[in-house]
Amino acid sequence: MKKSVFIIAEAGVNHNGSIRLAKKLIDIASYSGADAVKFQTFKTENVLTKKAKKAEYQNKTTDASESQFNMIKKLELGMGAHKELIKYCENKNIIFLSTPFDIDSINMLSDLNVKFFKIPSGEVNNLPYLRHIGSLKKSIILSTGMSTLHEIKDALDILIDSGTPIKNITVLHANTMYPTPMEDVNLNAMLTIQKEFGVAIGYSDHTLGIEVDIAAVAMGASVIEKHFTLSKDMDGPDHIASLEPDELKNMVLAIRNIEKALGDGEKKASPSESVNLSVVRKSIVASKNIKKGDLLTEENITTKRPGNGISPMKWDKVIGSIAVKDYNVDDLL
Repeated sequence: MKKSVFIIAEAGVNHNGSIRLAKKLIDIASYSGADAVKFQTFKTENVLTKKAKKAEYQNKTTDASESQFNMIKKLELGMGAHKELIKYCENKNIIFLSTPFDIDSINMLSDLNVKFFKIPSGEVNNLPYLRHIGSLKKSIILSTGMSTLHEIKDALDILIDSGTPIKNITVLHANTMYPTPMEDVNLNAMLTIQKEFGVAIGYSDHTLGIEVDIAAVAMGASVIEKHFTLSKDMDGPDHIASLEPDELKNMVLAIRNIEKALGDGEKKASPSESVNLSVVRKSIVASKNIKKGDLLTEENITTKRPGNGISPMKWDKVIGSIAVKDYNVDDLL
């Protein structure tokens, strides 16, 4: 992880099963300035039964008569596709990531030397999955949509007991509704996770727009994950809750600006404002003509700009002292 916010452009399954579209998504992610582009890796037969129902949002964004199994099967990417996309990411100077949804997919990504693992919210309570991924001792990003603190603790305990040190785990607050209503974001829960477990934190966002991501960065998120697409109008389960290319670029730019704005926390005059010190601050000046040897009093001195003379904070020391020279009105002492 870099010290700056690690931005994951979540392509997910928005390639609709097409390598050509997947490469276009990589192009967009690279152009946006994101650190990584992330897909999803799964063997449909390992992930769900043929009787598994779709989520409500999936019925709205896809053919409601199509089963979840058939919907997911069309979006599956094999080993050859992964190798091709990894190579393409290398050429575009962006990190390739993918979320595994089953143990075979974990092994495949490990064999492909993917830099770190992203655990999706749906696997938080999957003990054999967590144990296997933890045993590989790679860096992990854990999404926690739908989870309680107790469930997060259980998941962390399994990962740590399996061999992954806690310093290698980043926990993302998330909400798994696509799109997430603002009133359900509960961004303060991200800070609760940090306080409870002492881990690096981040946010996986499914809201419409980019303002919550910016707020998360301002609150201390070290990782931001956001879905994006070529067009919200495309067929598929996640397009409607994804950013379009210009929105993704604007989000990355906004996050980088917020990073700069947060600064190092030391309260001092910044380089840009230092030039204004003498312009907007004041000095002690003569309010009347003063002769050498006169007593300096509140009747013959005052404070005015510019601020390159004696500071008004020395007022009490100046009062009652003797003028060492003549001063005209407005002369700096």
